[in-house]
This record gives sequence, structure tokens and C-alpha cells, in this order.
Amino acid sequence: MGLNNIYKKIFFILAILIIQAIIFSPSISAQNYYADITIDVDSSGFVTIDGITNHPDLLIKNTEIYTSKKQSYWLLNITKNEVFSDFIYDLTLPKGSLINYIKSSGFIGIEEKKGNLFIRGFGENETFSIQIQYQTIKSTENQILELDLIFISLIVLIIILIIIVVFIVIKEKIKVEKTKSNSHDFKGLNQRQREIMNLLIDKNTPLTQTEIQRELNIPKAAVSRNIRGLELKGLIDKEQIGMSNLIRIKKQ
Repeated sequence: MGLNNIYKKIFFILAILIIQAIIFSPSISAQNYYADITIDVDSSGFVTIDGITNHPDLLIKNTEIYTSKKQSYWLLNITKNEVFSDFIYDLTLPKGSLINYIKSSGFIGIEEKKGNLFIRGFGENETFSIQIQYQTIKSTENQILELDLIFISLIVLIIILIIIVVFIVIKEKIKVEKTKSNSHDFKGLNQRQREIMNLLIDKNTPLTQTEIQRELNIPKAAVSRNIRGLELKGLIDKEQIGMSNLIRIKKQ
């Protein structure tokens, strides 16, 4: 009977120790981890966590493992299942962010600083977790600036197009006027008079009657007669040089 009592006492003590280990194990493990960190989230969803902690994988730079996006909604989820004896964090969301919901272990406070939403949280003897669903909306000033840039770009483009059109119109006008200045009314001329005019136009230089006769292979008398007719019609000028006459197109 005495031996049985001893066994019962030993069993009872072991049971108490096991129960205490189960009850106090969270608080014991809670002493293992602590954190004093800053969390920055940029407009592209990249997260940087910096500061002081003994947790093996809490600090990280430029990662997307904690964020996801569905349509226009971003979800930030930083959850560590280990119990922290104490933690404190400062979290900054991008400018123009609107929070739809937020869930965090410990206690949190939210404020705005220079267009950024600033969240501060802290806790003791619990897991570290923060979940935020938010939207990033461009500020009114940025929208106005973008609209101004678009408007200015359109104005510049319109001015460039107007300059190009005016240049083309002027160029075509000059071309037409040049064509008109070089054109001659052959109405009322006979065939040989037309040939003489075309020859003078093609050569673009004054010719003597002898040169005209040789180029067109027509009789001398016919050349003289037709040149006289063109002179009377005011189409050519005739200048006597020595024993020959120099024929040129009359300036219009």
C-alpha cells in the first residue's frame, strides 16, 4: 500500500508539471521573439521592413510576397504565427491610399502625414499579424497636373500641324505661281510660231534668228515672218546685234 501511494504521488506531480507546461508554454515561447520595425509600402506594392528584431525572416527589402492586387484593391498581409513577447511597428502606405478594412493583432492607431496613411501598432505576448485592404487613388493635384500636361501636348501638336499645313500651302502656291509665270498663252499662234516659242522656252536663253532657223530647220523668210508676228503679239523681244537679231521671251 505504501508503494502504491508513492506511485500515485509521483503520477500526480508529473500530471501537474505537464499541465503547467501546457498552460505556460505560450508565455515561455513568447519570450523568444520581439520586434521594433518600420514597414514601408510603395505604390507598386513592394514592401520593405526594417528595424530591430530577432525573428529570422521578418526583415526584408523590396518584396511582393506580402501584397496582392485584385482589380483596384490591394491586400497587405504580414502574419507570423510565432508568439512575440512584445512588438511595435510603424507602417506607411502610399500617397492617396484609402483603407477599406484593417485587422491587426495588438493595438493600432491611424493618422495621415503628408498625404501618406501612417499606422502604428504594438502588442505583447501574441502573434504578429496585420492585414489591410486598401486602394491607391491619385491625388487631385496629380490629376490636374496630368490633364495640364495632356492639354499642353495637344496644343503643341496642333501648332505643329498648323505650321506643316501652312508650309505645304505656301509651297504649293509658290509652285503654282512659278508655273503660271513660266506658262505662255499660245492661243492664236500658228504651228511655226508655237515651235519658236517652245524652242525659246526649252533653251531658256536668247537665240539668234540663225540659231532658230538651224534648230527648227525652216526657211529664213519663214523665221523672220513668224518672229515679226510674235513680236507684234508681245510675246518676244527682238534685239539687233550686229548683222543678226537676238530673240528672247518677253517677261510677263
